[in-house]
Amino acid sequence: MRKAMYRAEVGDDVYSEDPTVNQLQDLAAEITGKKAGLFLPSGSMGNLIPLFLLAGRGNEVLTHKNSHIIHYELASVAALAGVLPIPVEGAKGILKPETLAPLIRENIYYLSRTTMIEIENTHNREGGSCYSLAELRALKEFAAEKNLLIHLDGARVFNAAAATGITVKRIASYCDTVTFCLSKGLGAPAGSLLCGTKEFIEEARRVRKLLGGGMRQVGVLAAAGIYALENNAERIQEDHVHAKVIANALSETKWAEIDPNSVETNILFFTTPRFPAEKVVASLKRKGILCGASGPDKIRMVTHLDITREDITQICDIIGGTNIR
Repeated sequence: MRKAMYRAEVGDDVYSEDPTVNQLQDLAAEITGKKAGLFLPSGSMGNLIPLFLLAGRGNEVLTHKNSHIIHYELASVAALAGVLPIPVEGAKGILKPETLAPLIRENIYYLSRTTMIEIENTHNREGGSCYSLAELRALKEFAAEKNLLIHLDGARVFNAAAATGITVKRIASYCDTVTFCLSKGLGAPAGSLLCGTKEFIEEARRVRKLLGGGMRQVGVLAAAGIYALENNAERIQEDHVHAKVIANALSETKWAEIDPNSVETNILFFTTPRFPAEKVVASLKRKGILCGASGPDKIRMVTHLDITREDITQICDIIGGTNIR
């Protein structure tokens, strides 16, 4: 990847003259089955632009109560896009028509309109959970019936594809717009892609500039993205196997509680009922394991391509030998 970055041919992407960026955007469009793609500095921008352009100021977007756009994007959906996010219940982060239907506003002039559904696949705060094909199909049919657009926060959509066997293109086919991160399971240093129709991407380029996301000779980063898509997507399933192995090791300790069968992809959460999460995190850090507290007694771990099978063996040995007091 570093060699690809070093050798990258570059130009001015603000003028669409960076050949490596253009190649990456075409590749992203092909993979997602959309007509065009746009290289962005972050996944948060990839979620914000569709809301800004398609949801409409003063309107509402239906999204899971634990969605990334509610918890981790500084309320940009409201502050910048002018859209009101409506938090929706859903087991493991999955939105279903029967839960969404009662939340759609009546067509009365003094009510904001419901214009969009936003889904997350895999779902971060819900432990890397995935939509099934039946769930995607039902959601698309419901959206068409109610004249709603669907945006996919596919930051880890390649993990979803690996776990379910549903191709990225097919997952994206049930959504109007899709964003995915190069810097998650794919292992690139930075960047995300936003994909949709040609007309949408033309307008998205303008909004990217408005938000300060126009970049110049950024082909060095695009080259990393191309390498990641061509070389790292196929190995993502290894991360899922590693997460399950760690979950099994945690389940055998006296200080952690987790159901290994709940681990679908590369994200796992476990609880520490007898100890503060921060104390456990600090103890593991002293032994070389980095993880993060997600609540008073809840901890999050994520596996990725820089964690080898040998690392996993060592991690499990440390977990098994750790005695929290």
